[in-house]
Amino acid sequence: MHIKIFISVLAFIVTGLCQFSLEVIGQEAGFPVRLMFYNVENLFDVYDDQLIEDDDFLPAGLMRWNSARYYNKINSIYKTITAAGEWDPPAVVAFCEVENRKVLEDLIRKTSLSGYDYDIIHEDSPDERGIDVCLIYRKNLVSVSGYRYLVPGGVEDFSSRSVLYSRLVILSDTIHLFVNHWPSRRGGVLAGENLRHEISEMVANASDSVNCESRGLSKIIILGDFNCLPDDGAVESVLRVRYHDGNNHCEGGLINLSSKAYHKGEGTYRYRGIWEMLDQVIVSRRLIRCDEGLYADENSLRIFRPDFLLKPDPSYPGMTTFSTYRGYRYMGGFSDHLPVLVDLHHH
Repeated sequence: MHIKIFISVLAFIVTGLCQFSLEVIGQEAGFPVRLMFYNVENLFDVYDDQLIEDDDFLPAGLMRWNSARYYNKINSIYKTITAAGEWDPPAVVAFCEVENRKVLEDLIRKTSLSGYDYDIIHEDSPDERGIDVCLIYRKNLVSVSGYRYLVPGGVEDFSSRSVLYSRLVILSDTIHLFVNHWPSRRGGVLAGENLRHEISEMVANASDSVNCESRGLSKIIILGDFNCLPDDGAVESVLRVRYHDGNNHCEGGLINLSSKAYHKGEGTYRYRGIWEMLDQVIVSRRLIRCDEGLYADENSLRIFRPDFLLKPDPSYPGMTTFSTYRGYRYMGGFSDHLPVLVDLHHH
């Protein structure tokens, strides 16, 4: 009996070491480090939180949200993350529209993602509905040297989503990651515009500060659901941020990797038959133009759109997202947004 237990434990240890070694060897051999952003469309649990407006997503609420629908949603998100990683789930997955830490714990502990040693960065945001931005990361590939949540200082009674800034160390290189979910355009394109500009200015100033500290050498990624298009003034004001290159001030320190897909008519969210590029990835020029460590190129962004995330649009020609709800009708799908992926290679 003792011999059998010893052999079983030894086999477990050897398997774990082999898996870890293969992951490290794979990264060193030039496989990309994949980052993912996903608006998961109202990932609520089924419990009432008295501090937020979650009544619609309760068993007796308007959406008739229940445990069966919740765990179907958790498994759907797990399936999407696994498929997006192809052979291996992404090193970092950033989210928006997540209610709390519990739903993330269920995602990484109660699905097969439990085998990939994900950890969580999450804090409750000031949003009235309680939907937050957050991320999970694989601890064998990524370490977190710091993070904080940002809100614009000049806005009284701020009640939207805060911006998550985290400093990640990946393969001995540092990535400064900003995760966003800007105010929506419910009620029209102009709805929330002033607040989007306030948040945009805050993100621009924060990324400029990061670059100032490194004299223009920081590798920055700003991603998320911006609830506006790449040519919107709020997004463009981020791109116009000044950065420091040595002792000089230079314009245009950031590049929107989503612009190419946008100008080709692609998008992550379909509205009235038109694909809109709401989920975007912006990077610093240093991440594009570097000769050591992690780097991206201007074609690094990809909209993840496998067949299982799509279904025929009932109102317009073509395909649309296979969402969890369509209005108040439960569809049983994944999300009303498609994820975006960006691969980081290394020298």
